[in-house]
Parts: sequence; C-alpha cells; structure tokens
Amino acid sequence: MEAFLEQFPAWLFYVVVWGIVYAETGLLLGFLLPGDSLLFAAGLLAARPGGANAAVVAAGVFVAAVAGDQTGYSLGIRFGRPYTDRRGPRIREGVARAEEFYRTYGWLSLVAARFIPWVRTFTPFVAGVARMHRGRFLAANVVGALCWGVGLVALGYWAYQVPWLRDAALVIAVTVVMASVVGGLVMWWRGRASAEGR
Repeated sequence: MEAFLEQFPAWLFYVVVWGIVYAETGLLLGFLLPGDSLLFAAGLLAARPGGANAAVVAAGVFVAAVAGDQTGYSLGIRFGRPYTDRRGPRIREGVARAEEFYRTYGWLSLVAARFIPWVRTFTPFVAGVARMHRGRFLAANVVGALCWGVGLVALGYWAYQVPWLRDAALVIAVTVVMASVVGGLVMWWRGRASAEGR
C-alpha cells in the first residue's frame, strides 16, 4: 500500500486517500477497497520528512468518512426502504428486526462496524433502511470516523516516529487488518448461529 501511495504528488495523495475512504464508506461497491491498510500507510507516509501534512490527511479522512457514512445512510432511506417496503412479509419482518436492533444497539454497532471490513460499507445503508434516528446516526458516524479514520492515520504516524515500530510497521499493518477480518468473521458467525437458533 505504501508503494502505491508513494507514486502520487502531495495534492493527489490527499485526493486518492480521501476518495478511497469516501467510496469505501459511502458507496456499496466500496467494500472491495482497502480502508484499514490505506489509513495506516497514509499515516506512515505523512510522517516521513517532506511527506504529506499529517494533520491535513487526518482532517480530510475524518470529513470523507463522515460524508461517506451519511451518503450510505441517505441511500438506504431513499432507495433501500421503498424497495424493502414492496417486498414480501419475510423481508418486512427482517426490516422490523433491524429497526429494533438499531433502537437498542445502533449507536455502538455503528462505531464498532468502522473497524470491520465489508461491514462498514453496508452498515450505514442498513441503518437508513431501518430508519435509525438521524441524530443518533450522525453522532455515531462522527465518533466512528474519529476512532477509525483519524485513529489509524495517527497510529501509522506514531509508528514511524518510534524507530523499532517503524521497522515493524508491516507487522502492525498486518495485525490491524487481520484483527478487522477476524472481528468480521466472528460477527458473521454469531449472526448465523443466532439465526439458526430461531
């Protein structure tokens, strides 16, 4: 990922990083994009002498992450809900369960979903379909963008400042990505087990 980002001049570096963050969090096809490793690598590169400005990278990532989730949420309300309302009773029952889930756990689940690949792309859309309260969604969106987006950029930046961490940056990046993947698999398995237990 670092080698990919190093190809770009500073202004294009910003555009590429922010664009990928927005697409991954706001557009349903964005689940294919490498959000975690991208943010960590962006922090590493911003820490290098003569590199991009770390504060600008982090601020832009925050804005792109918030805007992306708001886009996914709006798409869920605008297109997802009318679609599901026209489906059969089984789909409507699933939407009703989603509504109850977001009323009970929505805020925390949205923040946690930021750290799980694939899940963070679809969660805002599903929250829109379930008509989660706009204020609660926005609050969770902002907190999640800070923890995930700014947090991973800061982690990469900090790793570069500590010599032994800089040498171990690849291990850290792999650990972050693997933790996200394992978390996603655990949530999927628990959801499947819960569905089978009904």
